[in-house]
Amino acid sequence: MRLKSFSLTAALLLSSAFASAATPAELVNPFVGTTNFGATNPGAVVPNGLMSVSPFNVTGSDINKFDKDARWWSTPYEFYNSFFTGFSHVNLSGVGCPEVGSILTMATVGPLEPDYKLYGSEYADETARPGYYALRLSKYDITAEVTATERTSRERFTFAAGGKGNILVNLGQQLSNESGATVRRVSPTEIEGSKLLGTFCYNPGAVFPIYFVARVNRIPSESGYWKMQPEMTGVEAEWTPDNGKYKIYRNYGRELSGDDIGYWFTYDSLAPGESVELSVGVSFTSVENARRNLDAEQAEGETFDALAAAATDRWNADLGKIAVTGGTEEQRRVFYTALYHSLIHPSVLSDVSGDYPLMETIGTGNSASPRYTVFSLWDTYRNLHQLLTLLWPDRQTAMLRTMVDMYKEWGWLPKWELFGRETFTMEGDPATCVIVDSWRKGLTDFDVDAAYDAMVKSATTPGERNAMRPDIDPYAKLGYIPVGFYAGDNSGDNSVSHALEYYVADAALAHMARERGHLQLADSLDRRSRGYRHYYCPESGVLRPINPDGTFFAPFNPDDGANFTNATGFHEGSAWNYTFAVPHDVDGLIELNGGPVKFTEKLQHVFDAGLYDPANEPDIAYAYLFSRIPGEEWRTQREVSRLLARHYTTAPDGIPGNDDCGTMSAWAVFSMLGFYPDCPADPAYTLTSPTFDRAEIKLPDGTLTITARRRSPDAVYVKEVTLDGKRLDTFRIPHEAITHGDHKLHFVLDKKPSVSKK
Repeated sequence: MRLKSFSLTAALLLSSAFASAATPAELVNPFVGTTNFGATNPGAVVPNGLMSVSPFNVTGSDINKFDKDARWWSTPYEFYNSFFTGFSHVNLSGVGCPEVGSILTMATVGPLEPDYKLYGSEYADETARPGYYALRLSKYDITAEVTATERTSRERFTFAAGGKGNILVNLGQQLSNESGATVRRVSPTEIEGSKLLGTFCYNPGAVFPIYFVARVNRIPSESGYWKMQPEMTGVEAEWTPDNGKYKIYRNYGRELSGDDIGYWFTYDSLAPGESVELSVGVSFTSVENARRNLDAEQAEGETFDALAAAATDRWNADLGKIAVTGGTEEQRRVFYTALYHSLIHPSVLSDVSGDYPLMETIGTGNSASPRYTVFSLWDTYRNLHQLLTLLWPDRQTAMLRTMVDMYKEWGWLPKWELFGRETFTMEGDPATCVIVDSWRKGLTDFDVDAAYDAMVKSATTPGERNAMRPDIDPYAKLGYIPVGFYAGDNSGDNSVSHALEYYVADAALAHMARERGHLQLADSLDRRSRGYRHYYCPESGVLRPINPDGTFFAPFNPDDGANFTNATGFHEGSAWNYTFAVPHDVDGLIELNGGPVKFTEKLQHVFDAGLYDPANEPDIAYAYLFSRIPGEEWRTQREVSRLLARHYTTAPDGIPGNDDCGTMSAWAVFSMLGFYPDCPADPAYTLTSPTFDRAEIKLPDGTLTITARRRSPDAVYVKEVTLDGKRLDTFRIPHEAITHGDHKLHFVLDKKPSVSKK
């Protein structure tokens, strides 16, 4: 295996930065999660920005075969690949299906070549920091750098040897399963166009266009189009000399459309070390708005370096909300990198004008409140939105408004929304959990009445007309979903997984229904939320699928489904990954499993036998369940510490699988701070041992200071916790207790647990 030169170069750069630790951004390593299915990328982006510019190295050459993970293609970048074909614009972070990653820009020298398999280059000297990425193209000796604003990018290509240089805008290569693009020459230095994207996770209806404007900062010697086409047309053109697949259009100045097209700018006589810069603005509403975005976010004369510095400043402002001291240098890097990844999605969707594409509807809306997109809610409802609610409530409130407006526009809350289209990926009714959780923590500056109506609609509409819960009929009648009733996502029967998500959502909605005086509905939802008991099989000791006749499904092995394979009843997991996924009724779950002792033994077995999956959301809070049993809290502290040490590092594989739009990273952020929101819609946190000696968290109306006194360097067990000087007798703490004013949470940690091991 040939490791890229980043390994040495970046190590030297990072070690120098960490020595001074001047800013939180210097502690971020954007290469974390770029292999082992993490699906992150090291490109440039600002917090919750729409524009993400990533190096694209996942197609184009047999060079990409250094590692088995290199074959996996839902991300524009894989750490062990080394064949670069351009910078892709608007990318997703940590997702499991390929999408967007288009409008590739590339620089070359010498004769014009439009085939990316031929013009692509190996590269070296990668470096990245929040808001900036660079590499050197070995084939051409070109240094390529990128930075970003919310809706635009700036790229700088420096030609070491000078001579003839080309800037290519490739509208054919992409991650998306869709194809088709149009490009039009506006002036010698500007082009505009659109590209069709979509079909995320193979949903054929979820398609959408992206509009763009691209500008170079100097007039080219010549420019034109290319198009892949097997036959000549009447338009004056020439075949490329190497393969005959592409035509070059030199004397054509209108617009061009096709599946595999592009535009080129050529500079005949660049001086050695001279640079050409390219700016790209995007919009999901119109070309005009893409241009407005570009004009507004890149002022005339603003330099690349100024834009890059501004991007880093934005990251320091957000990352600086939390200041940690103590722990190891590695732990501090892990923490700030996780916080960085937690702030990439959801992303702003609205233009600078306030325009945005209406949800699942033809037309454009406008709002003074930012409109957001990339709602991977099956993942993020578990912890990421809780992090935003705590630290960035204004941002979270805008996301709540977005969700409610989506309901007003097409009749349903989002499940897994992407650029104004619903992809129906994964299961459940996760927006309900997000909305109720935020509302119970005091966020009310959104249309709560409309939100409530939307959630009740999802929870009560018959399945034939229910976009969110198509299998609700047996769920409402029987309390469970039998095997074979619904398999709409083509991944097999996921009946238990579906029902478990509905139980959590119903428990959440019951709180709001009761608060609004709808007691009959609240009682009904509460009863439904405890229907998980139907699935419990005493013989197997786990939740087990149920046949249509009411008998347990057979043959059955609770270990089946591990490693993201699908077992009957479960989506991407085994029965062990789902059996304890009942955060809203832990007391009932303990009773169902035979009481505290048997429950503890069985839950511990999940960790000891390697049945816990750190990369899968249903069991993401398992370690915190021990703290619901008096005397067993030490197990939470031990397992959380073990999981952090084992699965979160600063290496390229330092995230345990898909980051899932920041969900895995948000787990690390909370866990390292020492408290975790283990039950959606419950305004409380479970405490665990903090990683750092001190963490100062700047909240909107005060500061939460978390300190830890360790009786030995490796102490991870909590002997005592005090809040504002008063000793706590529980390991759960209300949200209200640590917000609204200044608070101090202090831990005393020991090497041995308070209760002897059983």
